[in-house]
Amino acid sequence: MMNHFMILAVLLPLRTCHPTYSWQESDVFPVTYLNVSKDLDLQRLLVEWDVVKSAHDAELAISFEIQVRRTNEVVWTEFQNVTLDKLGKPLHWTWDSDIPLECMSHAVRIRSKAETSKIWSQWSLWETLPGLDASNRSVPQIFPKEKILAEGSSITLCCIGGKGRTIKEFSVYPTVDVNKYTKSQVRLLTVENLSHDKGSNIHVYCYDEDKRSHEAAFFVGKPPDTPKDFSCQTQDMKRVTCTWREEETYLYGKNSPRYTLSKTSSQKMALCKASCFKQCSCSWDIGQQWIWNVTVTVENPLGKKTATDVFDVNHRMYPTAPFQVWEDCTDTEMTLHWNYENNEIELFCQTEVVHPDGKVELHNSSVADSRRVKVRGLQPYTEYTARVRCGAARHFWRWSEWTQPLTTRTKEGTPSGKLDIWREITPVFGGLNVTLFWKQTPSFQANGKIISYEVTWEKIEDGSQPESISFSSVYNSTRIFIDNHSYRISVMAKNNVNFSLPSILIISRATDNSTEELKEGQVNGTDDGIFISWEPRSIYNSYIIDWCNFPRLQPCDLQWKRLGPNTSSAVISSAAFVPGVRYKFSIYGSVANRASLLEKKIGYLKELPPRLDPVVRKLDLTYNSVTLSWDSYLTNESEPGFVRGYHVYVSPMQGNCNLKGSKKHVLSDESELCKYTIENPEEKRYTVKHLMPNTKYKIVVKAFTGGGETPIVNFRYIDTPYNSNMLYFIFLLVIVPTLVAAICHWKMKWVKEWCCPVIPSPNKSKVLSFKEFKIDSEKVLKINDCIPDMLAMDSNAEAHKLHPVTWSSLSSTPTEDKIDGHNSSWIYPGENVAGDFPPTDTPQTHTCFENFAYSSPLEAESDPYQMPETLEAGKTNQAVVLYQPQCYIDIFHEDAASTTRERGERTSSLKYISQTDVCWLGGRL
Repeated sequence: MMNHFMILAVLLPLRTCHPTYSWQESDVFPVTYLNVSKDLDLQRLLVEWDVVKSAHDAELAISFEIQVRRTNEVVWTEFQNVTLDKLGKPLHWTWDSDIPLECMSHAVRIRSKAETSKIWSQWSLWETLPGLDASNRSVPQIFPKEKILAEGSSITLCCIGGKGRTIKEFSVYPTVDVNKYTKSQVRLLTVENLSHDKGSNIHVYCYDEDKRSHEAAFFVGKPPDTPKDFSCQTQDMKRVTCTWREEETYLYGKNSPRYTLSKTSSQKMALCKASCFKQCSCSWDIGQQWIWNVTVTVENPLGKKTATDVFDVNHRMYPTAPFQVWEDCTDTEMTLHWNYENNEIELFCQTEVVHPDGKVELHNSSVADSRRVKVRGLQPYTEYTARVRCGAARHFWRWSEWTQPLTTRTKEGTPSGKLDIWREITPVFGGLNVTLFWKQTPSFQANGKIISYEVTWEKIEDGSQPESISFSSVYNSTRIFIDNHSYRISVMAKNNVNFSLPSILIISRATDNSTEELKEGQVNGTDDGIFISWEPRSIYNSYIIDWCNFPRLQPCDLQWKRLGPNTSSAVISSAAFVPGVRYKFSIYGSVANRASLLEKKIGYLKELPPRLDPVVRKLDLTYNSVTLSWDSYLTNESEPGFVRGYHVYVSPMQGNCNLKGSKKHVLSDESELCKYTIENPEEKRYTVKHLMPNTKYKIVVKAFTGGGETPIVNFRYIDTPYNSNMLYFIFLLVIVPTLVAAICHWKMKWVKEWCCPVIPSPNKSKVLSFKEFKIDSEKVLKINDCIPDMLAMDSNAEAHKLHPVTWSSLSSTPTEDKIDGHNSSWIYPGENVAGDFPPTDTPQTHTCFENFAYSSPLEAESDPYQMPETLEAGKTNQAVVLYQPQCYIDIFHEDAASTTRERGERTSSLKYISQTDVCWLGGRL
């Protein structure tokens, strides 16, 4: 029992699972049929497949996943949702390849899934279309083959090498931007954004390793556009012509656009064959049909476009141009005549008349079907151009073409207006030579061909018979002689019809023509000519300015210009005016045909620099200035401008110039000059100051006009002299002291004796010529042999201790006076001195004598500028050490004796100073 339940427990799940598995298996519908083909023209894969019939019977909604593989790589995956029907037709799908299908093998596989299921079927097997890369070709080949390409598109090309061979080069001409993919046997090349401006043809070249090649050509163009200006009309109500404008597609020959004109209702039947030359047209007979609906179709390999026109023939009348146009003219009117080809159509016409100045007038015929029109208000003997066109009087559609232009001239008429006349008067013996000039003004109308000019002159005072002369039309001047009376002169122009009105001039008596010389004023040129102004006078009704176009020639081509009464200035322009030429202008006032000279002017269209530099004739040099003098500058008519002044340029030969009062001027070689400006053209002298003495300068004088000055080329060189004041100063500082020093050297002995007398040497003194006393090599002077100049005491206390000194008979009585505030004293030697003398029983008087003037050591060591009285005690002791005074025994006077001890006590307090003056550079010892 237990086993029975166990068996049921096992079988029950199995029974439950079996129906589930069967339901899932029946919900999967694998692909049972798959076929892949290709359309090489479109580079498209064509896929056809099917599933089991039960899926069709159930009309299931199924999803298909389609994959495309190129070599070993899946390049495309797409899902297709399809609802099957019971007809059981296979399913189709297309795929456009981005590279030529010939280049590589392509394979397709498909799997399916019912929408009610979550399970995909198994993939079908790959259905492969082999490419030519797997073929046994021996030469390279380019794909796709020749093709028409649209402008702006891109294309991928491939080159397949022969079996087992490698592609070495794959290129495009002309060069364009490309992307390349390289494989040994197959190379891909993508050309993007194709354009016709680099050539309508693109050539592709492919070479393999054996230099075997293949090439292909591709055409780049545009798809056709919708025909422009498409319309249809008739000229004779029998035949309709449609026209439109051809658009450029950059494709020619068999690829050029093809046009077809047909009824819109049946476009397969062409009404006519179109022809295109600048404009396309197509014509056909209308028969009895008046309402038309036509379509023009244009197509080329890249596309197709159409345009449609619906019309009533009666409303599309486009008449032919009139023919046999002719005219009838008077001096101011012109009548045009013409004929029609089709007299059955009622037309009205329009005439165009072009005047000589380019003005265009349109005149419409006032009556329908009129074949003439009259044009009024024309000028005599004037050439006009006319043409005619016509349009339908009823249901006007458009004008016909213009007839060929007809050029005609109106007849002559009497000249209108007056000639503009002027004169040039030259006084001669017995009268005046009057040269008359005349010209036609804008207000003068010849109204025909001028055949002659009539000149008449007569005296005003006595009313004598006038004289006249006629000139051919080629002349515009003549010369007549008149005496010293006033004359009335007139000039008239004559054509084949009549004379013009006379132009009159009155020449006053010769005495009335004499005028005082007028000063010539200067005028300036402008961009438009030469500007002239004058002071107006209210009495004149016009002004005349005359001048010569070529003032340096004879005849000078006299010109004149008339101006109104309210004018005070004018700009005179002429094609003959050139820069650098001086022109003279005379200004006349005119009243009652009498002209009076008012002012004279001279000027230039443009001034140029002077031709020559002023000639410097004189140079006045000082050590710090130079005065320049030059000749008067020529200011005649041949000068190219008015001299406005002068420039003086100065510069040292070394360094730059920075003279006071000058301006810096830089030459083209970047050297600097000092520039001085003289604005008075009459000035002929200038002084350049602040120069350096003994310096070389370059200097030049340039004249300048309103046109500037010529470049600086030649300089004049000057050398400034030395400064005499400086030489005098140097003489005082150097020469004079040098001369004095030389004289002093020459008279050195005298100068030395006068300034610094020689100090007598004690050894050479006659006083010391005795031979009695000598210590070592020095002679000793006995006190009784000389008389001192003075005796001074250092202190009164020491003076009282001294005993009166008794001199020898040769000496005078000693004195103890103070001289110049100095105290002289006796100096006794120390104890060591006493040992130098032999001992004696009798007390002896020892007298020590010291004279600094005779002390050689003192002279060598003492400051010669220090007075003896300023010596300090320390220096006194030094002097004593350097020079030890000698002690002498006074054997003549016993009273003078003293003990050695007393002497020693006074040694430090007594000195004897000889009053001897020594000159030492102004000092005194």
